[in-house]
Amino acid sequence: MRNYEIMFIVRPTLGEDDVKKVVKTFKDIITKNEGKVTKEENMGQRELAYEIKDFKSGYYYVFEVEAKSDKAVKEFDRLALINNDIVRHLITKVED
Repeated sequence: MRNYEIMFIVRPTLGEDDVKKVVKTFKDIITKNEGKVTKEENMGQRELAYEIKDFKSGYYYVFEVEAKSDKAVKEFDRLALINNDIVRHLITKVED
């Protein structure tokens, strides 16, 4: 099994329900592609170090993911790049 940590920032102009919808959508992307979210952490709304796409803050989330292959992570990456609700994301492979 491979372990990954995915940190992503959701744009701050969304309402609370819409933010939860975005997080659930991306969690489902991982599970539908043979991955498992072992830990999910909501870090809340934080100020960004610099403006990204004209936003000065965003909702930070961290997923710890376990997967047999990198299929789930690649699909998350692909969809996060084209989704306007995700301001920025970072995927890190965790070494055992």
